[in-house]
Amino acid sequence: MRTVTFPLLAVLGLCGVTSARAADLDYDYLRGADYDPVPASVVDWSGVYLGGHGGYTSAALGFKNALSPMVYQHSHNSTAESDFAASTLLSPPSKRVGAGSFGVYAGYNIQYDNFVFGFEGDYTDFGRMGYSQDSIGRVKTNSQGLQETLNLYGKSATRINDYGTLRARIGYAADNLMPFVTGGVAIGRARAADSLSYYDSGFDVSAYNANLAGTKTYINNFNSASYDYRTKTKVVSGVALGAGLEYAITANILLRAEYQYVLFSNFDGHKVNLNTVRAGAAVKF
Repeated sequence: MRTVTFPLLAVLGLCGVTSARAADLDYDYLRGADYDPVPASVVDWSGVYLGGHGGYTSAALGFKNALSPMVYQHSHNSTAESDFAASTLLSPPSKRVGAGSFGVYAGYNIQYDNFVFGFEGDYTDFGRMGYSQDSIGRVKTNSQGLQETLNLYGKSATRINDYGTLRARIGYAADNLMPFVTGGVAIGRARAADSLSYYDSGFDVSAYNANLAGTKTYINNFNSASYDYRTKTKVVSGVALGAGLEYAITANILLRAEYQYVLFSNFDGHKVNLNTVRAGAAVKF
């Protein structure tokens, strides 16, 4: 009996000592040291920023009614207008031209939670011209019984020198990325040029044939020919819309990719809309 009791008590005592030592020791070191994780960097988009941009601009130029007023000045109160509707005959087709563009931009943002509100102004130098032309010839017996011949040739050109926009901007901040949309007004400097060659003539075919047959008859006829050229430099207004994506390399260095659409109001029959894709970089203060 003693042989069994003493070994059993020794084992129980060893277990008790081991448990006590385990209680005295802190095993937290097995889990590693406690630490606070470093929070991810969050960009504050609020503030003033200034930058530059460069890209490619495609200009769609329309000339549908550019020559009508010039033709009408020659054709009004004549059979060219009443019988031929001369002022509606010339319609140069639209033209698309493109070139590199560059400029500067500046703005101010206010951030509420993840939403960013602000306004931005920009200036773009373009300096591209496009032109189109049209011609037509008509022959018919007019309302006065005369055989009338009308020949028209016209050419129109538009040049957009530069333009600026002022737009409101709304974005959504997702850490260092911010997609945004913009909308506002545009003002540009444009040069419009139109030229016209106008020729209108008519004669009495019956009287002409009678003279050929030996009968002296008065031949009623007319002949009108002229050339006009006009050019104007104008300040034109319009609307500007756009969307883009901005990325903050640091809290103060911003990169962006952007699309911008500008539609100018009709000026002297000339129409212009601009489609621009561009990249930019800015410093936020």
